[in-house]
Amino acid sequence: MKKALVAVLALAVLAAAGVGGWYFQQARHLDDFADTPSALPAPVTVDVAPGTGPRALARLLAARGVVPDEERTYRYLRQEGFGPRLKAGEYEFQGPITPAQVLERIVTGQVKLHRFTVPEGLRAEEILPLLAASGLGLNLQKLEALVADAAFLREAGVPAKSIEGFLFPDTYTFSKGVGEEAVLGKMVARALEEYRKADAARQPGVKLSLLQTFTLASIVEKETGAPEERPRIACVFHNRLRKGMRLETDPTVLYAMRLLRGVFTKNLTRADLQTPHPYNTYRVSGLPPGPIASPGAAALQAALAPMACEDLFFVSRNDGTHLFCPTYACHQALVKQWQVEFFRKQQAAPRKP
Repeated sequence: MKKALVAVLALAVLAAAGVGGWYFQQARHLDDFADTPSALPAPVTVDVAPGTGPRALARLLAARGVVPDEERTYRYLRQEGFGPRLKAGEYEFQGPITPAQVLERIVTGQVKLHRFTVPEGLRAEEILPLLAASGLGLNLQKLEALVADAAFLREAGVPAKSIEGFLFPDTYTFSKGVGEEAVLGKMVARALEEYRKADAARQPGVKLSLLQTFTLASIVEKETGAPEERPRIACVFHNRLRKGMRLETDPTVLYAMRLLRGVFTKNLTRADLQTPHPYNTYRVSGLPPGPIASPGAAALQAALAPMACEDLFFVSRNDGTHLFCPTYACHQALVKQWQVEFFRKQQAAPRKP
């Protein structure tokens, strides 16, 4: 009887050992599978929806060719207890990459990031299509609606009836699924951050408000493409404001004509300069009601800390730079040289074949 009992116990031990060995072998095979890289011929983007479980995720990854086997991927997910830790989002994979690395990204939420760059001096109507084309899934119509949404602007900290001028030019990084409000809010926050930096270096006697600073900075931004000129351009406008002279700056008239006609043009006529409009600084004194584009950090700094000068005029040298004058007579001479004779010589010069 005792011998029979011993034999039964021995068989049970052997069976348990066999089962344990089998499970050990299976786990080892799964680990080998998970650590074997697959070479993806091209980057693959996978959208993991909220609530996706281990089975559905394994099926999705296998269908997209990110992992070589659905069943083993599922079993590995279960073995590692990844199910409750899976994070929704957009993921991008490129080879060689192992199933373990794929799943680690999803468990830790290493989602694909989209970048877009906004250059300095663009108007809101030029910036919003860049955001809509960024791959973030942003809706252009919703973005356009937010531009003048009073509640959104108030919450974002924009001291105006439009977001114009407060979409700071920079490179931004977001993951897919971010909302339109969040993207625009981040851009406004960057603009206000740069304003605070410029405000810390504000020159004594410069009394511009937040809105006036962005307005003048936007004009400075549109008037010159030469970074070193911004403080001097700002000086000219400060001098004219202090003397009660009209700013008479073409970019504000172009902006006025855009508001009147609904279409932006780069060419001004004499009639345009004489058209009454709050943004036409040839007709109204002081600053226009708001910015005409988004200024960068250097333009904001120039608006609050202009260089010291006696200049009241500047004339383009037709290469992106300007010459400056303290008197109208000097200004007229430069206009004759650079705006009349310069183009007359160009027209008279023989054309190259």
